[in-house]
Amino acid sequence: MEAHNGLSARIVEEAGFKGIWASSLTISAALGVRDNNEASWTQVLEMLEFMSDATNIPILLDGDTGYGNFNNVRRVVRKIEQRGIAGLCIEDKLFPKTNSFIGGEQQPLANIEEFCGKIRAAKDTQADPDFQVVARIEAFIAGWGLDEVLKRAQAYRDAGADALLVHSKITTADQITSFMNAWDHSCPIVIVPTKYYKTPSEHFSQLGISLVIWANHILRGSISAMQEVAGQLYELQSTIRLEGKIAPVDEVFRLQGADELKRAEKHYLPFAETPKAIVLAASRGRKFGDLTRDKPKTMLEYQGKPLLRRLVDTFNNCEIKDISVVLGYRANAVDLDNVHRYINRPWKKGGIASSLYRAIDKLSGPAIVAFGDILFEETVLNDLLETTENIVLAVDTSWANGRKIDRDIDAVQGTIPPSDRYGASRCVPLAAIGIHLDHETAHGEWIGLLKLSTEGSLRVKAYLESYYSDENRLEEDTSLVQLLTAMQAAGEEIYVNYSRGHWLDVDSPEDLQND
Repeated sequence: MEAHNGLSARIVEEAGFKGIWASSLTISAALGVRDNNEASWTQVLEMLEFMSDATNIPILLDGDTGYGNFNNVRRVVRKIEQRGIAGLCIEDKLFPKTNSFIGGEQQPLANIEEFCGKIRAAKDTQADPDFQVVARIEAFIAGWGLDEVLKRAQAYRDAGADALLVHSKITTADQITSFMNAWDHSCPIVIVPTKYYKTPSEHFSQLGISLVIWANHILRGSISAMQEVAGQLYELQSTIRLEGKIAPVDEVFRLQGADELKRAEKHYLPFAETPKAIVLAASRGRKFGDLTRDKPKTMLEYQGKPLLRRLVDTFNNCEIKDISVVLGYRANAVDLDNVHRYINRPWKKGGIASSLYRAIDKLSGPAIVAFGDILFEETVLNDLLETTENIVLAVDTSWANGRKIDRDIDAVQGTIPPSDRYGASRCVPLAAIGIHLDHETAHGEWIGLLKLSTEGSLRVKAYLESYYSDENRLEEDTSLVQLLTAMQAAGEEIYVNYSRGHWLDVDSPEDLQND
């Protein structure tokens, strides 16, 4: 079966054909030029390389007249063998060739001795003993009779051709039949029944023909399909009537071998799975009064943009695109594309831990968990992402710089205090966390941002599943701090990553002021 590029070659192989005809007509047509050697042999060679890489079955190149004299043929054979091409077919016309179906009677044939020289040059050059040289006889095409065809067939066979392609353009198989009845069957015969397609293939088998080439049908079929699709799209300006008739995009990816690349990436590339983000935003925010009458706190605007939108933008800018939001109060008022939505139904009773439980299926790889009422700069998130520990809290150490704390905070104490000294560790084990800690001895404030490695996600997931196996707990006001403290008490290692400022806890209407 004919093929003209890597994609069509793969389709031919998948259809079950045992070999591919790399057609000069269809390769030229696919390049948008005529079948008159307007595409150079090196351009054909480049296409052959793609076809060879895409398939595992033999490819026979339609090599026209050999692209010149015997010396050109030698070079072509060397180059196509390097690309794994199984054989070369050359025709006994003059360079530059003209397609056999365009004014064939006016096309002069090559001198027999000169063409035999090309055959011998090809056979002497081949390195692979299985490489095949097929001599194509154009005498019927050029208006000659059976005697001329037989004379050339014998000469080409004696010159070393592995097979002969006898070409005919009449609409019956009479010329082919007459040749086969007169031929001594001393080598395999190949035919191209483009014009005499009505002849049953069984007849060719009965005649003793070894190989039939369907020489241009993939291209012709694709032309009809492309013309129909282009015409309908231009007329309708919509694909709605086409989608059920054309191949889905996933089929394109399959033919391109996208799955193999995924497997190779896992084998050869260092694996660094992109974290997911889980935003816990189920609460109303009662301190905001009428501002949250019709929407949750996370949809309040800061500098002209909702808090949740700012959070999503920050994640996106840090290459985190898989974002889930756990909603509760006025969930329908959250109008945001490209996020996964989860609903915490008893949001008034259940605590933040229950919100995380609603998105538990997202705890299957590295993850960032964030409160829905905080803002932070990308540097804070990037620093957190660079940590290697399983469970890490982002902690701000600048909170105690003389400013008054007039709200309950999740104060944090690390096993090692923060230090501005060069080389000092910024990620240290957690000693204690909670609103009960003395601010004088605490090292910082948890900002509501938590990083989980793949292992960390699995451990938090396992604890959540165990804790909420009693569904009554879904209505308990359990915070993440309580959850993490319980995990630490059970022996889980939890770390804090120190940073200084560059975040905002939106806890009151005053926090929304742009000053």
